[in-house]
Amino acid sequence: MKPVILHSDMNNFYASVEILYDPTLRDKPVAVAGDEEARHGIVLAKNDIAKRFGIRTGQVLWEARQQCPGLVCVPAHYERYLAFSAQARGIYTSYTDQVESFGLDECWLDVTGSVGLFGEGPAIADDIRGRMKRELGLTVSIGVSFNKVFAKLGSDMKKPDATTVITPENYRDKAWSLPVSDLLYVGPATTRKLNQYGITTIGELAQADPDLLYWLLGKNGIMLHQFANGQDHSGVRRYYAVPPMKSIGNSTTAPRDLVSEDDIKITLMALCESVGARLREQNCLCSTVALGIRDNRLLSYDRQAKLNRPTANTLDIWETAVELFRRHHTGREPVRSLSVKASGLTPADGVVQLSLFPEEQKAQRRADIDRTLDKIRGKYGYHSIRRAIALVDPALDLDAKGEHIIHPIGFLGTLHE
Repeated sequence: MKPVILHSDMNNFYASVEILYDPTLRDKPVAVAGDEEARHGIVLAKNDIAKRFGIRTGQVLWEARQQCPGLVCVPAHYERYLAFSAQARGIYTSYTDQVESFGLDECWLDVTGSVGLFGEGPAIADDIRGRMKRELGLTVSIGVSFNKVFAKLGSDMKKPDATTVITPENYRDKAWSLPVSDLLYVGPATTRKLNQYGITTIGELAQADPDLLYWLLGKNGIMLHQFANGQDHSGVRRYYAVPPMKSIGNSTTAPRDLVSEDDIKITLMALCESVGARLREQNCLCSTVALGIRDNRLLSYDRQAKLNRPTANTLDIWETAVELFRRHHTGREPVRSLSVKASGLTPADGVVQLSLFPEEQKAQRRADIDRTLDKIRGKYGYHSIRRAIALVDPALDLDAKGEHIIHPIGFLGTLHE
């Protein structure tokens, strides 16, 4: 059967959810914003009225307010977005079990096997749009096509609350005249490179010499050439399939510049608590720890170290991260943000081999402590029990795990599965 792929994109998702909770915002320019006091003061999302003033996602708030003096900034409520995202997926899975997330507000659906029950692709898309409005109070734009890339392109072409169909017969007419930047994975840097060689539209990309694209962009150039020609054959992952995890990490921008070693240790402990807890949730061990540092001049670098033994112990990860910082941050510049990532993941078999060696006994004691902390925090919340070092400056002891929104593996992660 000819594939029938849908891509559903919830319009202005964060802002739309906030307006549902406060209908007085409906006719005002609204931006969902980060916490300015914690130096996260950027636009996370905006509604259509704010867009007309040129407000952009990622824009700093002081600049956004200058562009739009009447801008209403509301804080993000991730628990709300997660709840609405889960309800939307409940609607999607009533049509197919092949539902693949692409962030909280976007999903691909493969309805090839569902057309006999629910009608053709456009009819299913229209039915979903109607249900989303009735049941959730949100609008979605849906692209209907024969592959994932053009389905996403279709959902972007007409907003809000629209169905756009791209077929093998009309994709040249509908897609090729669009700017090349509209194609999936053609970001600003790639757009600039292509534009320098006269490739400004998707059609020009489709007709470009593959050898030139390979020279310019490497393997990604060939991939984008195939995308422009409708040659994407990647499948939509089944909703209940658990994707393999390659790494687990977390990062934060500190509420103030980190100037002392205690500042660094406290912040790294909060990040390592999150990484360790998530490793244990996934029943994984890591063999490599990576540390990312950005100083107050916004200069960034990453360093990593191999562990002597795979672990999910918070203190093992923390000690490695602290040692990486001491070894590599030799300058005196204050630190603005930090990240910790655990990689080289392997399954934990759940069987503990007792040992007489001191290092093994130490690791087992740490594992016992972590399990106890996980149980207490799971029942009473993260701040119900703290490491002693966090008491030096409680303001730096963030609940990194609770505030972190986990995104699924991106499209490129499934391309060749």
